[in-house]
Amino acid sequence: MSILNMTLKEMSAALRDKKLSSKELVSFYLNRIQKYDGNLQAFLHVNENALKQAEEADARRAKGEVLPSLAGIPVALKDLIVTDDMPTTCSSRILKGFRAPYNATVTELLKKEGMVILGKLSMDEFAMGSSNETSYYKQTRNPWDLSRVPGGSSGGSAASVAAGFTPVALGSDTGGSIRQPASLCGVVGLKPTYGTVSRFGLIAFASSLDQIGTFSRNAEDGAMVLSAIAGHDPKDSTSAPVAKKDYTAELTGDIKGLKIGIPTEFFAEGLDPVVKAKVEAGIAKLKELGCEPVEISMPHTDYAVSVYYIIATAEASSNLARFDGVKYGYRAESENLYDMYTATRSEGFGAEVKRRIMLGTYVLSAGYYDAYYIKAQKVRTLIKQDFEKAFGKVDAVICPTSPSTAFKFGEKSSNPLEMYLSDIYTISLNLYGGCGLSVPCGFDDKGLPVGMQILGRYFEEGKIMNIAHAYQQASGVSTDIPEGFKE
Repeated sequence: MSILNMTLKEMSAALRDKKLSSKELVSFYLNRIQKYDGNLQAFLHVNENALKQAEEADARRAKGEVLPSLAGIPVALKDLIVTDDMPTTCSSRILKGFRAPYNATVTELLKKEGMVILGKLSMDEFAMGSSNETSYYKQTRNPWDLSRVPGGSSGGSAASVAAGFTPVALGSDTGGSIRQPASLCGVVGLKPTYGTVSRFGLIAFASSLDQIGTFSRNAEDGAMVLSAIAGHDPKDSTSAPVAKKDYTAELTGDIKGLKIGIPTEFFAEGLDPVVKAKVEAGIAKLKELGCEPVEISMPHTDYAVSVYYIIATAEASSNLARFDGVKYGYRAESENLYDMYTATRSEGFGAEVKRRIMLGTYVLSAGYYDAYYIKAQKVRTLIKQDFEKAFGKVDAVICPTSPSTAFKFGEKSSNPLEMYLSDIYTISLNLYGGCGLSVPCGFDDKGLPVGMQILGRYFEEGKIMNIAHAYQQASGVSTDIPEGFKE
């Protein structure tokens, strides 16, 4: 079997049985990156020590050590997860050349597991965007059609898994930044419950919304990686006090009797008819597998985008105040301190980051704080109550991930509001704080992937991954490598 078609479980067994070495595995993916990334533009930095780390895993196995199941298997990281041996730039000029003096908790956990980090992946600058067009360095392309965007902000992570540059990758999800690009690139993207995975070492965009999660070709691979990175972290004050567990144990494939909520507000005007038809076909398949669809209402959904952009920009304006040219990365030369601050931030940040800092500063300013920020927090509570009422009736909510398939570069970049609406079906979950994933459910007439979103209660990642696992096993929907990347 080609390495390209192997699951993580199959790779792990091949490594354990010495039918494959980690060096062969890592070399395979490095060669693909070298061959294809000139077209895809997914990697900002390739780890020059990856082969050495693979050889170390092989040497430990040769000595007879029993290694963790993921040891020697490659993984890649979105470029806002800090690493002490590679640059971390957030795709921004203001962090050009920045190397953190420590590793993020997820980086440490992956290394402890023995995974080989292939490199750092492109993203929208400071995770602000829905198309990967705001990066200072490069614009990652969609492997299904290079003239189209991969989604954002974790576009590099989604595209690299879809194109077979890495079997799994990590990204972050603030308003849908894992699920939306997963949908547009045809892979599985999981946003765990807020607090399940440590945010220590994740460069913050909006602290009450950001969450690290996984990209994989199937639900089982995502569950294996989540099992490695989830758990309480005393270094992160927002980390939930939950014990580590094996999420793959919940992938039984049996979903009979589960009630799935279908929110009417998510199938209304603005949804591409082809996307709607594919998601409805996915729901029909879940019904065949024994689920009971239940029509539900989430009446405050229409306010989610407005609430999100008030809260997220307010938190961003605070979080990004630290980038002033004194402590990190880029510094503009000026004659006095005030001018240096101004010039550094003017030259270091891109247009989208500046737009969100200004919006956030405005909603937090005297006279507008109560009118915008406090009101947004009150509506956030109403949106959370929508989810709580829904989960009082159903086990999971099923809806589209994105209102359309991948759009062309430049198609929405001149209209920020239209771009913000790309995340209209994903944002509500971040305001609630629960878990959600996108699983491929078909292709449109242009051959572009469509994603179906499965949303769950707090800490029920195992349940929604089991629904996705059962669906993938039964539906036959292809998670194949795009045509231009198969060789």
